[in-house]
Amino acid sequence: MRILGLLGDGDGRGAARLCQVAAQVTGMTGAGVMLLAGGRPQASVCTTDEVSSLIEEAQYTLGEGPCVDAHRLGEVVSEPDLVTAGASRWVSFSSRAVGAGARAVFGYPVRIGAGQLGALNLYRDRPGPLDDDEHANALVMADVAARAVLAAQAGAGLGGIGIDLEEDLFVWGAVHQAAGMVSVQLDIPVVDALVRLRAHAFLTDRLVSDVASDVVERRLAFGSDE
Repeated sequence: MRILGLLGDGDGRGAARLCQVAAQVTGMTGAGVMLLAGGRPQASVCTTDEVSSLIEEAQYTLGEGPCVDAHRLGEVVSEPDLVTAGASRWVSFSSRAVGAGARAVFGYPVRIGAGQLGALNLYRDRPGPLDDDEHANALVMADVAARAVLAAQAGAGLGGIGIDLEEDLFVWGAVHQAAGMVSVQLDIPVVDALVRLRAHAFLTDRLVSDVASDVVERRLAFGSDE
């Protein structure tokens, strides 16, 4: 009941408020909710700050991290000390997360029954595990996030995005727009074009949204030698 009360308080609303409360009740520095499908990040529903946004996008770009593992394994993933242990777990993700200021990260599956929707991502700017109350609250917030995503999608057509999610998912829409353009440039399926975008971002040490922006604005074109 306390968590439900917090969700109704404050200046934020919708998905933004969901992430704010998730960070608050778990004692975290920031939080985010990511949608995943087929083991790959698809979109970020909400984040609380610049660091949590970078953590979400780093997982989208690299295909590794706490949300990816939580979704794939269907269980809570905890890394209370990214500096000492994270590099052996997520080589590329850990260096980006630590560079952004994260010292501990946690991923909680967002699901309804056996249906996996994504993951709740939590980070803290100092090392240390969640205590029992924080862990219990994180489980509650993951359940709330799942129900919120389903509610937002209730009016969407097959393959569409619910109107309540459209604004939050806009940045990822730009990535898919760029993938469509790369698909035409290289005459390959869109799913393969997404892989090429992610690979280019990884090799150039950039965020995939920045690479996508260059493609959409025609500052970058992919050729057969790309």
